[in-house]
Amino acid sequence: MNEVNKTLYIPLYGKSFVSRQGIILHDAKAEEIWEKEGFSLKGRSASKWLAYNMAMRARVFDDWTDHMLEKDPDAIVIHIGCGMDSRCLRVKQQYKCWLDCDFPDVLAVRRRYYEETASYHMMELDATDTEKIKALPDGGSAIIVLEGISMYLTNDQLRNLIFALKQRYNKINVLMDVYTVRGAEASEKKNPINDVGVTKTYGVDDLGGLLADTGVKVISEHSFTPAQLIAELKPSERGFFKMLFTGRTYGKFYRLFELAS
Repeated sequence: MNEVNKTLYIPLYGKSFVSRQGIILHDAKAEEIWEKEGFSLKGRSASKWLAYNMAMRARVFDDWTDHMLEKDPDAIVIHIGCGMDSRCLRVKQQYKCWLDCDFPDVLAVRRRYYEETASYHMMELDATDTEKIKALPDGGSAIIVLEGISMYLTNDQLRNLIFALKQRYNKINVLMDVYTVRGAEASEKKNPINDVGVTKTYGVDDLGGLLADTGVKVISEHSFTPAQLIAELKPSERGFFKMLFTGRTYGKFYRLFELAS
């Protein structure tokens, strides 16, 4: 895998780490894959604090996806940049069609652990290739999961991806994490992804402005670290975790937005 694709192992480790503790996220598949595919992480990538944060982010995406499926059970779910994530197994709501998308080398590993079914499929997809978006399955509405991918796309590439998805479906709902410009600049010097060789990321300060002529709007901002999930940490750990991953300072670097057309 190239350096960007290797970043998938950081959240995989985090989900495996908390799942073994029985908190935040129960993810037997992450435990299984990490045991067989994992390697020795170094630096901040191996931090338990980052593991907690990655798992909470995943749980927020899970809960949002469940909520969207409850509202629109006929929608197709499309997870672009799925890595080894097992959200397709973790969500509680039934779905009619779920599509996990990533690069060929990522899916080659993923296929060792996941089997396609009548409702679950995997598809090779480069998020920068908007022509490939036209090959996505038909459907009236789509629930789009963009977790940990926007920061590897330029502003133009991100806008083009969202616009192509809007053109493909009558209605889309998107949950997406983004670096701010300040966050992207900081990540080049101090970010766990540096530990797997990634040194270039991109940020956006005015997502609404970027999407102004796409027909897709920012409708809300979500927290990566809801209070009920922080409460699952040991009392002795909560204060330090909050200092690292909550508050206005954290929001100046990293944010989570819900979009809709």
